[in-house]
Amino acid sequence: MRVLITGGAGFLGSHLCDHFLSKGLEVICMDNLLTGDVSNIGHIRDSKFTFIEYDVTNYIYVDGPVDFVLHFASPASPIDYLRLPIHTLKVGAMGTHKALGLAKAKNARFLLASTSEVYGDPLVHPQPESYWGNVSPTGLRGVYDEAKRFAEALTMAYRRHHGVDTRIVRIFNTFGPRMRRHDGRAVPVFINQALKNEDITVFGDGSQTRSFGYVSDLIRGLDALLQSDEGNPVNIGNPQEMTLLEMANLIIKLTDSKSKIVFRELPEDDPQVRQPDITRAKEILDWKPEVDVADGLAKTIEWFME
Repeated sequence: MRVLITGGAGFLGSHLCDHFLSKGLEVICMDNLLTGDVSNIGHIRDSKFTFIEYDVTNYIYVDGPVDFVLHFASPASPIDYLRLPIHTLKVGAMGTHKALGLAKAKNARFLLASTSEVYGDPLVHPQPESYWGNVSPTGLRGVYDEAKRFAEALTMAYRRHHGVDTRIVRIFNTFGPRMRRHDGRAVPVFINQALKNEDITVFGDGSQTRSFGYVSDLIRGLDALLQSDEGNPVNIGNPQEMTLLEMANLIIKLTDSKSKIVFRELPEDDPQVRQPDITRAKEILDWKPEVDVADGLAKTIEWFME
């Protein structure tokens, strides 16, 4: 069995490479290294692993059979997609189109990495898959939100019109080893600041909520979805909601840091709440998170220290 993972040198993509290699699959990792890093896959010494440096917004050719195509290529952090707005839109549209085209040509099962950001700043809480979202298409975050919403629409079109065997996962905030120190997302930024005893920057008053899940739980959920028969979007995330201020204080405690919390102006269109309704994941995939947030943070902090 062969699996192609676009964005395979990124945070999540590299963990997927490890996962499928451990299951005995042949893995093709494709990444243009715009936000990915070869250090994430540098530990892999496996004859079944191939790395291809390539921009998937161009035509994708792979020799031989492919059984699964997992499309994870995209800037995923606000600091990245605000810096790379055009490429973010292109990889969501053209990249998804090219990846779906490969899946169609190879008769492969396709999995799209979508995001909780399709819900925008939600007016429904927690967010079920049936919720259509509250997204500003012209706001700063729209380049990422709308790229993923279009990618979902394109995936469903290929499923209905071409009969491609597709899956869509809506990923909620995920953390773990291999996140970049200056990723821009809360967990790596807070950990990096705490380990240096620097002021921890919290946007707004810190009351906005997120639901943080550890990477191993996400990978397990992704595999379960890939092996299922479910073609509609499925939320994968931790329903344990917490404020960003609570997360900052927890990281200070776990690192025994002397950092103080300082507050900065809230970015435009920053969601006030974020919590997945994982009813469908429980019923369809028999999946729920198993790793406690504090335990996952301890592992992540250890990795950052190393």
